[in-house]
Amino acid sequence: MLEKIRAALDLIYPRNCQFCTAPLLEQERGVICATCLALAKRIEPPFCRRCSLPFAGKLDDQIECGYCHDLKFHFSRAVAACRATGLVRDCIHRLKYKRELYYLQHLASWLIDAGKARVNWQMVEAIVPVPLHPAKQRSREFNQAELLARQLGLEFNKPVITNAVRRVKETQTQTKLDAHARRVNLRGAFVPGRGTVAGLGIVLVDDVFTTGATLDSCARILSDQGAANIMALTVARGV
Repeated sequence: MLEKIRAALDLIYPRNCQFCTAPLLEQERGVICATCLALAKRIEPPFCRRCSLPFAGKLDDQIECGYCHDLKFHFSRAVAACRATGLVRDCIHRLKYKRELYYLQHLASWLIDAGKARVNWQMVEAIVPVPLHPAKQRSREFNQAELLARQLGLEFNKPVITNAVRRVKETQTQTKLDAHARRVNLRGAFVPGRGTVAGLGIVLVDDVFTTGATLDSCARILSDQGAANIMALTVARGV
């Protein structure tokens, strides 16, 4: 019955790819055609073992990039599905800033694929999304990291803890700040919440890893609360 209703609606409101406007095939789900989806730049070896920064050439995928070499993160490593460029970046921006929630399906699909390939879920007890400041969440009406975390939770049958970390400082946008300025900007931004993470293996979720400052700030809070192991998982990696 649902398929018949969907087919009827497609006749009235033809489904078209939101990027190239080509009609979507019956078997294509979401709002992007297979041809455009193929433009997403997946992160594949070689890449930095700590932050997923991709490298050119044929190198060992266990290499550590120069950026990570001098940093001590509070998470063990960061896994990213795609490069934060082109179609992937546009999908993230349309979801976050234009409230076009139908892009969530595609973002979650990329995230889940990376999770299947590069995360040992037997070592994970819970998923924690990076929180937004309450004022920003009220304005946006959702937290994209939480939406992604819940999709992961459904896929891998893991609980999502949304109150382990609270954001209490409404910081200026990080977009134009360098790595040092981002870390300064985030000082005091996060505090412990009421959610219990002591002894748990945690996957910390956000949409984009750029310098790692936001993820590291949240991971520090989780570590201080006794989380046994923390790794980060994002849709995209800034390059």
